[in-house]
Amino acid sequence: MRMRTLTAATTLAVLFSSAVLAATPASADTATALPVRQVGDVVVDGLHQQVFVSDPANGKIVVTDYSGKVLKQLTSLPGVIGLELSPDSGTLYAAVKGADQIAVVDTATDTPGTPYAVGGQPISVAVAGGRLWFGYGASGGGDIGSVDLASEQHEVTLDQGSGWYAGPFLDAAPGSDTLVAGESGDSSGTVVSYDVSTGTPTRLASTQAGDGLRDLAVTPDGKDVITASGSPYQHPVFKTADLTPDGVYASDTYPNAVAVAPDGTVAAGVDGWYNPDIFLYKPGAKTPVRTYDFPNTGNSSGSDELADSALAWAPDASRLFAVSYNSLGAYTLRVLNAPAKAVTTVTVSAPATATRAKQLTVKGKVSATVALPAGTTLSVTRTDLDSPKGKALKAVAVKADGTFSFTDTPPAGGKVKYTVAYAGDAQHTAGSGSGTVDVSRAKPSISVDNNGKTYAYGKSVKFTAHLGSTYKNRSVEIWADPYGGDRPNKLVKSGKVDAHGNLSVWMNLYRDTKVTAKFTGDARYRSATATSTAYDRVSVSTSVSGSYKSKSTWGHTYYFFHKAKNPLLKTKMTYYPGRSQKFEFEVYYQGKWYPGDPEYFGLAANGTSSVTITGDHGQDVGWRFRVRSSYINGTSGDIVNSTTHGAWKYFTFTK
Repeated sequence: MRMRTLTAATTLAVLFSSAVLAATPASADTATALPVRQVGDVVVDGLHQQVFVSDPANGKIVVTDYSGKVLKQLTSLPGVIGLELSPDSGTLYAAVKGADQIAVVDTATDTPGTPYAVGGQPISVAVAGGRLWFGYGASGGGDIGSVDLASEQHEVTLDQGSGWYAGPFLDAAPGSDTLVAGESGDSSGTVVSYDVSTGTPTRLASTQAGDGLRDLAVTPDGKDVITASGSPYQHPVFKTADLTPDGVYASDTYPNAVAVAPDGTVAAGVDGWYNPDIFLYKPGAKTPVRTYDFPNTGNSSGSDELADSALAWAPDASRLFAVSYNSLGAYTLRVLNAPAKAVTTVTVSAPATATRAKQLTVKGKVSATVALPAGTTLSVTRTDLDSPKGKALKAVAVKADGTFSFTDTPPAGGKVKYTVAYAGDAQHTAGSGSGTVDVSRAKPSISVDNNGKTYAYGKSVKFTAHLGSTYKNRSVEIWADPYGGDRPNKLVKSGKVDAHGNLSVWMNLYRDTKVTAKFTGDARYRSATATSTAYDRVSVSTSVSGSYKSKSTWGHTYYFFHKAKNPLLKTKMTYYPGRSQKFEFEVYYQGKWYPGDPEYFGLAANGTSSVTITGDHGQDVGWRFRVRSSYINGTSGDIVNSTTHGAWKYFTFTK
């Protein structure tokens, strides 16, 4: 059931291919949906760089490339479970339980050949001693058979290893004469080793590996077998010669998969919701070099789970392939790149603040399950306003406890980031960390004139921004924000200041306007703004209608009305939604003007407002009157202009 290494000739080809691949940057782990409803076994063909996943429920084998892309689906294989590659990786053998056959597939073209009719519902296959062995049998009658691969007739021999409750799991080391079988049909966890050098299995030893055996894998040297059972919550190791205990790999609840890379690295898998799913161990190690915890892609409270016997290594150990499933029954092929490398974590501690051009100290630590040797160098990069793409600094060496420190004198202010990175090696992944320092910058002087001044409606006004000393940046932006929510703040000019530090712009004012000068800062001076508010009057005029004459008298131009005529005062004012004019009426008596109660009249959409003065003007004969229309900031309905008074209009009545 396990992935196989290759013969000497094909091993050289794969190693050559691997060397080429190693020259390119390592790719990230991937996860790709698999079109399966169940997983029986997973094997990896390093020669053609493809992965085979059996699906007993759908009766097919799914073929993918190393990225997880589905290349082909081999169907009409009812109940297919166990998979095995020939020593040269040219042939895939598959135990097809529902057809009583061992399927034979050409891996160069992924096309089926003539199957071996073996009978007895085979579930597993393994190559050992020059023969293809298979575990077969329904519940209550398991056994072991073999196919003679050296014979042109491929004779099938049954009943070579009786005593099993159901067809057992099988595995063997590449080129080995020792076959290991495990009970698949009950909770005994029985494991038996056989010498198959003669073509007839000779029982070597047996043991009980645990409750509910799910998977087993023989180490590449053939000396040990590692088992995965629902219990105990670890992966025990046994010597194949006598099946006495030979260590243990700690894992977690419900072990269900195990795979051993050609270099001996062990992938121990468990079926767990709330703990890591895969534990990676160097041969004989007591602590894992790495763990993997699947994400939750379903709708349960726990994470995705590892399928039984669903771990397989690429022959060059560059990748580990795992199949997981979620609570919705969806299966995923996970390609874990460089899994045997310890994850490198770099933490960087930099001061929160610092003074520009003054020395500061950055500290940190590199952590990994396999410690980096003292003296290992880390690259250091400083990123700041002067070097936005980063500037390489002197490398720093790791101390025996994994810590490091270095000093630097930041030439630029603002946010300064120090990135410390390790490129990785044969035992460690690349890793990096960073810390950011807020380095001080000088405060520049900036101003804009005309603050508080009031101008006539539509007046063209020159605004000048002045910028004091800076480092490199001599550009300024001038923004104008007219009062009123219907006019946005707008950039009206940007550019470099002149030799005197000035940048000017002319603007016609139609409303009160806040003018802002902005300096975005540079490496030594921080950003700054200055504001100036210029006020703007409205345009207002009043015309008088209905008089029979006008003349200059009593120091003003007076309009004369017959007592039977009502004066009509028509005001024209700059329009704004909801705006009203303030209308004032005064009478002259004994050398002084006396006001009446003012009233507000709304403006029409064209900015006009007409007021007719009615009453018994016979009583007004001989009296002098005046009226005025004004815009009052706030009480005229808005605040977008400055208070503006129109001219007084004078009139009197005659008989």
